[in-house]
Amino acid sequence: MSAVIAAMLTAVVGVLGTLFAPLLTHRITRRQRVEEAAEEAARRSLDERRTAYTALNRASRQFHTLLKDALHRLRDGVYGAHEREQTEEARLEYRDRYAEAQMSVPGAVLAASRDVNRVLAHADAVVKRLDRGRADDGESADRALTDLKAAEPALSALSAVMRRDLGVPD
Repeated sequence: MSAVIAAMLTAVVGVLGTLFAPLLTHRITRRQRVEEAAEEAARRSLDERRTAYTALNRASRQFHTLLKDALHRLRDGVYGAHEREQTEEARLEYRDRYAEAQMSVPGAVLAASRDVNRVLAHADAVVKRLDRGRADDGESADRALTDLKAAEPALSALSAVMRRDLGVPD
């Protein structure tokens, strides 16, 4: 009798195994797909952040450089239409990258970008006032150049925060 029961149990286990194998395989496959989709989303998010950070870094540094150049040229009396156009194009590019960052970057990066924006926006306003001959009391190209130096550590801090967020070692 025990051989018969063993045979029956073996048959039942075999039938149940045959019935449940596709369900188990389906469940495992579905779990793997969910994990792969999560990994892909994380990879895509990292790529999107890297692209946004690179664009913001490039635009802010370019705008900073052109503001510095504009102040030197204003001081030397050789700031012309071409330089105005270049500075304005850089400002618009920076504005667009900064606006994109406001919608997509983590708080630490946004705080660092605000520090950079504050300095660059102030320098841009001074350049425009100096260019139009409407400088505020005490404003000069030399003073604005000194003030603009505050952007350099802010730019470095922004880059460091972005690199840290991307997991890039120092």
